[in-house]
Amino acid sequence: MAGGGGGGGSMGVSKERAKEYQGKVTSYVIIACIVAATGGSLFGYDIGISGGVTSMDGFLHHFFRRVYDKKKLAHENNYCKFDDQGLAAFTSSLYLAGLVASLVASPITRNYGRRITIICGGISFLIGAALNASALNLAMLLLGRIMLGFGIGFGNQAVPLYLSEMAPTHIRGGVNMMFQLATTLGIFTANMINFGTSKLEPWGWRLSLGLAALPATLMTIGGLLVPETPNSLIERGLTERGRKVLERIRGTENVSAEFQDMVDASEFAKSIKNPFRNILERRNRPQLIMAIFMPTFQILTGINSILFYAPVLFQSMGFGANASLYSSALTGAVLAFSTLISIATVDRLGRRPLLITGGIQMIICQVVVAIILGIKLGTEGELSRVYSILVVIVICLFVLAFGWSWGPLGWTVPSEIFPLETRSAGQSITVAVNLLFTFIIAQSFLSLLCHLKFGIFLFFAGWVTIMTIFVYLFLPETKGVPIEEMILLWRKHWFWKNIMPQDPEINATYSGTDGPYRIA
Repeated sequence: MAGGGGGGGSMGVSKERAKEYQGKVTSYVIIACIVAATGGSLFGYDIGISGGVTSMDGFLHHFFRRVYDKKKLAHENNYCKFDDQGLAAFTSSLYLAGLVASLVASPITRNYGRRITIICGGISFLIGAALNASALNLAMLLLGRIMLGFGIGFGNQAVPLYLSEMAPTHIRGGVNMMFQLATTLGIFTANMINFGTSKLEPWGWRLSLGLAALPATLMTIGGLLVPETPNSLIERGLTERGRKVLERIRGTENVSAEFQDMVDASEFAKSIKNPFRNILERRNRPQLIMAIFMPTFQILTGINSILFYAPVLFQSMGFGANASLYSSALTGAVLAFSTLISIATVDRLGRRPLLITGGIQMIICQVVVAIILGIKLGTEGELSRVYSILVVIVICLFVLAFGWSWGPLGWTVPSEIFPLETRSAGQSITVAVNLLFTFIIAQSFLSLLCHLKFGIFLFFAGWVTIMTIFVYLFLPETKGVPIEEMILLWRKHWFWKNIMPQDPEINATYSGTDGPYRIA
């Protein structure tokens, strides 16, 4: 159950009632989660749109004339055509703003609920879309990006929490991945829009950026329609309302065990005046480490570089403008498909097998792409048709592996491991770290590509190797474990049990999906 508490005090909720949970998967909870998960489409749409827009001649001519001129030079180094810090700032500024917003969103999420945070994110994104579509100068463009960043920071803070708290334990992984599915569908939609608007030069980029208003509207309306989570209602003292919502989403009035767990966790959470200070205490060390390393490693797979700059990357490899946009649309489709694979398997196979196998496949793919580019593509010229097709296939296999592993699970695992008293703070840390490294990679990728050339893929392959080993050694399997009983996993783990302070009250037998095991 949930751990936490003031220094040296009780460990919080330690009773175990998971086997008494009742309820079923209701249409009510599925519809609510689908609506909430559309928040992920904001994140995905921007990832997909940014790369396509930054490769459009009309956009470059209007805002980044130097890059436009370099792109037209036939003798320019393939890897350095788009190396411009101002162009990188167009993409990265959003994520720096999102980082700040995610920290602001934490107390709002805790004190006013998950719904209001989702609504604030949708409105901010809507404003940003309008500013970007009508931008006359770089300052207006960057202001719009900052507003989009605030929208993403709020959405990424609240939506995964909402999904984890609404979902029944046995399908929590699949439901939580609706956020990632919406993200991938947003990426694919953006890539297809870019493919169409690229033919509307010189103003097509405005349409691409302006259509971000559509997912923002869906998120705002969705936030108004969905119910608040029972956990949040109980945490804010609305206990009876919380129970009624719980009964509605579980499809039964027999929710006493789950409800009591939430009440116990809430009572303890109220005693925590500063969740960010509490999360630094020793008993929360494993969760804090995961909240930092999971999003860090997710970005260091290199996936965002491919998704942000796919058209730029493919053009650097010698693909024509239309071919590069088509190839990036293909990778977006593969990412959406692979997320469906993860949704179908995560609650049967577990988190660890997907993360490890996905990591191994990504390593192989990145090494293969580096070898092809290193041998067959110089600083000038183009890849042959055969090798161009091969590169696209291997990159699609890389995206496929990411989509069933680190893509969705980089969000799912951190959102389900924190006790209630530190949950909003933990999610803020996860989002902030994710956006920090997204900003760093987005700002530095074009320069890294210019200097490392094909070695950029080996750089990311090295990080994937490290993170796969990390998961194998340090991440326990969270499949089928109720959120409020995650503390028992850390006490059982070979490494973390030496970090966790001992509590004689916790000595329980938990019957998980793979049979009973002893927690001591």
